[in-house]
Amino acid sequence: MDADKPGAMEIIELLLTADIYNSVADLGANDLPQKIRDHYRDPETGIVSRPMRVTLADVEKIYGIEGGHAIVRMLPFIEQEESDGHIWLAPFDSGAQWLAHQDSYDLIQSNPVLAFHYQKDDPTISYAEARWKRPPVSEIEARIEKMFGEEADSLMKLVTIKVPGEVRSRLDELVLTDEQHEEIAKAQKALEYRDYLKDIGLFEIGKILLVGPPGTGKTSSARALGRWFDLPLVEVNLSMLISKYLGETSKNIDNVFMLAKKLGPCILFIDEFDFVAKTRDSDDHGAMKRAVNTLLKAVDEVSLVEDGVLLVAATNYPQLLDHAAWRRFDKVLSFTLPDEDMRSRILAMVLRRMDASVDADALARLTAGYSGSDLRLVVREAVLNALLEDRKKIDQKDLLRAVAQFQRRMDDHRANSIT
Repeated sequence: MDADKPGAMEIIELLLTADIYNSVADLGANDLPQKIRDHYRDPETGIVSRPMRVTLADVEKIYGIEGGHAIVRMLPFIEQEESDGHIWLAPFDSGAQWLAHQDSYDLIQSNPVLAFHYQKDDPTISYAEARWKRPPVSEIEARIEKMFGEEADSLMKLVTIKVPGEVRSRLDELVLTDEQHEEIAKAQKALEYRDYLKDIGLFEIGKILLVGPPGTGKTSSARALGRWFDLPLVEVNLSMLISKYLGETSKNIDNVFMLAKKLGPCILFIDEFDFVAKTRDSDDHGAMKRAVNTLLKAVDEVSLVEDGVLLVAATNYPQLLDHAAWRRFDKVLSFTLPDEDMRSRILAMVLRRMDASVDADALARLTAGYSGSDLRLVVREAVLNALLEDRKKIDQKDLLRAVAQFQRRMDDHRANSIT
């Protein structure tokens, strides 16, 4: 079997993970990689029940792999039930040995379930280390307290930390452009190949600036990356970062970046970036200008390759940014108001779990200039209107009424703003 066959290692990873998880009672759901855990977890209870059963449909859903039948036929140690696509290892040891002989160290060490199994034969693999990479928030806070002692409380006030499972936003539930998908894929590869990038001296990677009007998905996308990459999300609390005391803001900025480096690999997210990175040509006092200098220096010195910190910043007002801030980012991603096709896709995505009889294309034609956030508010209004009549099913009339209500509020808001 050609180890380079796309999808082979992913299929073996899933089968081994399922077998080990099923047989080792001490392993819990938090030991499963995020994508596998999300797929098998009961949405109501959060439990991943045993036994985990693997089908080719599961493989496609979790990894996006098509043509699984052909891959399975080339692996002699996989049995398959043709009627429902159920697959399993027979014998288990053959699959485990096959994976061990591939270039699979990073894959195993990033999967606590696999690390638990392989550590007994390979001293370079550690379940504890693999588990440490995806701890619950309480464990992260405990680590911060251990590292910083009495300063831990003040440091944790500067940020909000979320582990992947706590992030509501999901990348596969957002409607993104091809460019946005491509840049996310590049960031993912940079995370996977950090050692290689370090070896070739390519360090200026992993600093992304998201720009665009409110409601276009910048914040949701940044947060969803934590879940997608299976990394802790460290989001800056701007209200705590900016201090009225002389020099305190600069100190806070240094502390935030220091904390992110200590927690790496992680995502450091700075929303409303213009609030702290505003142009130094403004009339702000000297302390604020020094804070901007501190921020730019900190951005310069943080690295995805060296520190494992993916820096994501977002702004609704890019024109307010200091011109030097732009040069610190290796990629600027635009989030524009959705066109008609994207509005239709957003509506279909928001409505997909509802009992709804709706023409999303017709609604998209009526909502020119609406952001993705606006469209979600329209759907929310339609659902609440229906619930007032004790209905859980919504139709086109409900949505049209909600659009009219939303438009009236927008018109009133504009009128009040003018006066």
